[in-house]
Amino acid sequence: MTMTSPADEAPLGADDFDAQDVVLDQLRERDELMPDWEFCEGFLAALVCCRRAIEPEEYWPVLLGDAFQPMAQMEFVWRWRRRWREVAQALDADVETLEDERAYQPEVLDVRGAMLALPQDERGDSDISQLPSFAEAWAHGFLHAVHNWPEDWAAPRDRDAAQMLQEALDAIEQLAQPDTGAPVLNMHTEDAPPSVSEARLDAFGEAIWGVYDLRQLWKSLGPRVQTVRRPPEPGRNDPCPCGSGKKYKKCHGA
Repeated sequence: MTMTSPADEAPLGADDFDAQDVVLDQLRERDELMPDWEFCEGFLAALVCCRRAIEPEEYWPVLLGDAFQPMAQMEFVWRWRRRWREVAQALDADVETLEDERAYQPEVLDVRGAMLALPQDERGDSDISQLPSFAEAWAHGFLHAVHNWPEDWAAPRDRDAAQMLQEALDAIEQLAQPDTGAPVLNMHTEDAPPSVSEARLDAFGEAIWGVYDLRQLWKSLGPRVQTVRRPPEPGRNDPCPCGSGKKYKKCHGA
């Protein structure tokens, strides 16, 4: 039995998320395509929702590539597991509003808002519109997991269930698009110019509710049942597959 300390059960805080990004920054020195934590957060949420329980040895190479060695980064792995439990608990909670303290709250950044919060001389000539939109990296991380295990995300036969799946994924795909609406709010700080549109906030909420739907959908359906195909029965005059040398009709087909 694995024992856990109170610290292992505690929700991750800002320092924990910063520590995750520090590890990813170090790995990025060897692999420039290494994602940031927000992308990993979306990927983790998809794994929590997935119809099949995907094992770490299967998902680590997909997410972080060969540069990541779990045994050498155990603190990263422990924080990952704590976040996994936290996300699963939130998605299983019976909440009616995302304002509920028990609701899933993705660790996402308003990169544009953070840039706008800087003094003008520190921004330089940066084009804010070219920066990732609010929660865009999270959505890409979620979809990265979906696209890498398509059989586990295939539509179920039930029409209502298939529609629920498609609508939830559509909401997440919408969040993966840039925010082109008129900004009304800065999610990084209230004192900076607005960076996120009203439509984006609505899309964010729809995507999170979509994650709830996916979690409940796959839990209700359970893992996919693998159909075992029987080999075709030999003809009566064919050799018996048991290897006896007799015709099938004189052996196991008698």
